[in-house]
Amino acid sequence: MANDPLWRLPEVPTFTLTSSDFTDGDELPTSARGGDVGGEDRSPALEWSGAPEDTQSYVLTVYDPDAPTGSGFWHWCVSDIPADVTSLPAGAGTDDALLPAAALRRHNEFGSDTFLGAAPPAGHGSHRYFFTLSALDVPLLEVPADATPAVVGFMLREHLLARAVLMGTQETPAE
Repeated sequence: MANDPLWRLPEVPTFTLTSSDFTDGDELPTSARGGDVGGEDRSPALEWSGAPEDTQSYVLTVYDPDAPTGSGFWHWCVSDIPADVTSLPAGAGTDDALLPAAALRRHNEFGSDTFLGAAPPAGHGSHRYFFTLSALDVPLLEVPADATPAVVGFMLREHLLARAVLMGTQETPAE
């Protein structure tokens, strides 16, 4: 059985998360691949709808549960996305001008706060990339500035109203 990164998360209502750059369950665009494997490390465009009316902010994470690390790999995390925002343009993962002013990019596995494109090891098979948008009942999630996505995920649990998930895949062929 494949690792399901959502299996231990609280059950909450869902809403819709989509992308004009890829379809749920399909391959991520080349631009969302890592720069060292022919991509641009560019986050895809994301749009959402149907969040609860009492949503005060969102947290977005991008996680690869198939990374051969024993704990998966966090590619991106953004907290404090205002409730009136319903989309992020392509490239928001590396360009603060494309993020809402209040939103905070958090550290990824490499310790940077930018989007890291998909770069599964060559010949390791297809990896899944879960874009998870959590609707919260607070305008700002109080976590330390250097909090990892795992800590952000733990801290948002008590404020979680609903969740939207969009999954893309990527594979690097064996050489």
